[in-house]
Amino acid sequence: MISFSKVEKILTSQNIKYSSNILEDINFSNLRTLEDATQDDLSFCSNDKYITLINSTKAKCCILKKEFQSYLPKNCNYIFVENPYLVFSILTHLFFERPKSNGCISKNAYVNTKSIIKENVQINHGAIIKENATISKNVIISENTIIGPNVLIGENTVIESNCTINNAILGNNCRIKSSTVIGGDGFGFVPGLINSDIIHNGNVVIEDNVNIGSNCSIDRATLKSTIVGINSRIDNLVQIAHNVVIGKNAIIAAQVGIAGSTILGNNVIIGGQAGIAGHIKIGNNVNIAAKSGVTKNIDDHKVVAGFPAIDIKKWKLNILKVSKMKWF
Repeated sequence: MISFSKVEKILTSQNIKYSSNILEDINFSNLRTLEDATQDDLSFCSNDKYITLINSTKAKCCILKKEFQSYLPKNCNYIFVENPYLVFSILTHLFFERPKSNGCISKNAYVNTKSIIKENVQINHGAIIKENATISKNVIISENTIIGPNVLIGENTVIESNCTINNAILGNNCRIKSSTVIGGDGFGFVPGLINSDIIHNGNVVIEDNVNIGSNCSIDRATLKSTIVGINSRIDNLVQIAHNVVIGKNAIIAAQVGIAGSTILGNNVIIGGQAGIAGHIKIGNNVNIAAKSGVTKNIDDHKVVAGFPAIDIKKWKLNILKVSKMKWF
């Protein structure tokens, strides 16, 4: 059970302005969608597409914008906020716990005697920890994951099953989902020549509080570091090539490919299936629409779309012109 007073305390600590009709402390059993909520649950509406579901919810209380008040059932309490989705994301940490290490190392895991294992580390069945790896406290290494020589894993990081991590430094509070490969050799060679593959001698640096989805590949740098900045979020099936540098707070959706030696600034958002060419610079606070093809540098604060990617206003105008053309 989570009390309304706890919810209030978190909102206040995050400087989130709110108003509510709840006059006494009540408890919530769970945090659920509008459709699934029961009379003991807290729910939310974060998207205008779902406002018609508010009227039929059975939730004890709903988090929503004040402008949607008229949709509320008579029995439903409310918490009005400016950004319901932000509040929902914060409250998930109150209602649902992250995985926590149980401090056990499976008898069926292999831990090299030259590795360093700090306190309260969980290493599951079939995991392999190679020589001189350092696993910091409260880390979870899941089934069949391989941690290569000299890898450093920061505190409270969770690495899910079937991952392979080599030539890498991972920060604190990271989460790496299943079947992701970090620190493999990049795609570097001289076209047309036999035995022209470039030997990679760099590494990958994943900074603190980074989440990386399933089946991603982040290649080690040729000589220096491939870097993923602090607080970044990377979806499933993303390819990040050698020497790429990604600034802080990046959001990269599924099936994005970033070619080698490209530099992304801070707060960049990339939509699904976008492709970014190598050796270019993407500025700070840039938004790249889904399925875009970026072939040249993009200045700060730009929003682009299409192939080749252009200013999104121009792209929308071009789409409008094409839609009005008479083909036959």
